[in-house]
Amino acid sequence: MKQKETLLNTMGINFSQSYDEMGDEHIGTSHDTPLREDAFEMDDELKIELIEKHFREIMHVLGLDLTDDSLKGTPKRVAKMYIKEIFSGLDPKNKPDVKLFENKYKYNEMLVEKDITFYSNCEHHFVPIIGKAHVAYISNGTVIGLSKINRIVQYFAKRPQVQERLTMQIGNELKEMLGTDDVAIIIDAHHMCVSSRGIQDVNSATVTSFYSGKFEKDEHSRNEFMKYISMK
Repeated sequence: MKQKETLLNTMGINFSQSYDEMGDEHIGTSHDTPLREDAFEMDDELKIELIEKHFREIMHVLGLDLTDDSLKGTPKRVAKMYIKEIFSGLDPKNKPDVKLFENKYKYNEMLVEKDITFYSNCEHHFVPIIGKAHVAYISNGTVIGLSKINRIVQYFAKRPQVQERLTMQIGNELKEMLGTDDVAIIIDAHHMCVSSRGIQDVNSATVTSFYSGKFEKDEHSRNEFMKYISMK
């Protein structure tokens, strides 16, 4: 307990704060998604069965009539949605299989894939994050298919997230896959935990960025990237 208090204090968090307050302050704990070591020992069908059971109990506690035709299938639908769709990025088996191609065109300028729409979920309240990712890289001799960039964004988005972590995960994954340091990411997103609850600010957006290699060192490269993503 003392170690926990010391760690929180070093992060500028008052130990007396509740976890609810910490969530509102948008605390992040790791560059990697926090997962238990046994996270994938259970197969998907068993996970769906257990989530269905527990979500049914949540609905019961809320006072909903689970015999109603409109509601009785909801626990199963939610469970399948969690495992097969909105949190499918938690499972490494769903990671996109990316094939590299030789850069035969000798195209040595930046490639930009912009306005990649994604849907994620805030890990503090499990409500949606809706945004667009803009991605750029400069080839180091190999390239990937354009759709694979979208798939990488979707893979990391489909898990409980904070936007800062999502941005870094996409950037670091592209660096590793492409074998280049020259990668840039900008994410512009709306958080339903801000607009639909709490402060209920429907107009604000959050922007995060990741720059490495030439994008980090060279202001001209960053400005060029910004110019491209602002083009209509």
